[in-house]
Amino acid sequence: MKKREYYLFLLPCVIAMIIFLLIPLMMGMYYSFTNWNGLFNKWIGFKNYINLFYDNTFKESLLFTFKFTFVASIMVNIVAISLAILVTGKNSKMNTLFRTFFFMPNLIGGIILGFIWQFIFIRAFSAIANLTSLQMFEGWLSNASTGFWGLIILFVWQMSGYMMVIYISFLNNIPDEVIEASDIDGANGWEKFWKIKVPMIMPAFTICLFLTLSNAFKIYDQNLSLTNGGPYNSTQMVSMNIYNEAFQMRNMGYAQAKAIIFLVIIILISVIQLKITSSKETQL
Repeated sequence: MKKREYYLFLLPCVIAMIIFLLIPLMMGMYYSFTNWNGLFNKWIGFKNYINLFYDNTFKESLLFTFKFTFVASIMVNIVAISLAILVTGKNSKMNTLFRTFFFMPNLIGGIILGFIWQFIFIRAFSAIANLTSLQMFEGWLSNASTGFWGLIILFVWQMSGYMMVIYISFLNNIPDEVIEASDIDGANGWEKFWKIKVPMIMPAFTICLFLTLSNAFKIYDQNLSLTNGGPYNSTQMVSMNIYNEAFQMRNMGYAQAKAIIFLVIIILISVIQLKITSSKETQL
């Protein structure tokens, strides 16, 4: 009887997953083998997947996305764990205020964040350049190099607070006795961090790295509002490339093939990352 009740409670979730995840995935896989334009489709086999090998724009956006994800994931976790250590210090009298302040950017939508930082990079930086005559503040979104770092800054600013909360929950669970014992043994702050805190918060690192990777790979709204893929598609992420292919070029079957390949890449990287970081947890 209890099993039936469990299954009844699970049924709405299962139905929702089938309708909103499984069926669209299966339909997407089918359309990736067609020349679907939104209205009509014709089966063309693996032609869309073969064309991907000759699509330089897609390959460049994929390379840019990998580069962005690698740098952003490292920086987000470094900043997040630094903030977590800062706001869990016993000497700080304003921990709650700081936690709220650092978490707030995560509550703002990506489109709005993009326009906020677009204003900063274009208007504020230009004003600083005019006042100081420093060339480094000019044209931040006008070339691929500074546009890349603009996206990194935006993403780190948005995601670090969220990851900080996860690290805080694990740091607060470290027994005081362990820290006190290290103090008695004469360990300094750096040794306590690497020898005690890092091993004990390794599960948090696994979670945060997974979330950071998945969010960095699928970024779209920030890319749209900050650089719109420019200049000349040099800062175009894969999500934007797929969207433009589908809804601007109306090559929805081809765009779906790109999405399937992108999905497979993300799954492979996520599985490898989880396997590596989970094994580190066991070793530590």
